[in-house]
Amino acid sequence: MSVEVQVKDILLQILDVDEKDLTPSAHLRQNLKASSVDLVEILAALENEFDIEISDEEAQDLLTVQAIVDYVAKFAA
Repeated sequence: MSVEVQVKDILLQILDVDEKDLTPSAHLRQNLKASSVDLVEILAALENEFDIEISDEEAQDLLTVQAIVDYVAKFAA
């Protein structure tokens, strides 16, 4: 399973969105209406799924679906 598919699966589990809404440029807050609690859950799920730690500074840059995929892909390689 690709990193992109895994990331999208996590987002679909946490956010109340359709898969078609998970475009690379979709912004978590503006387009996907993620709450602060959603964002914390997403980060925790990413850390668990990929066995990584995401710092607060790095988390601030993970604003779009593509940004998350690109970030996680660095560790999944």
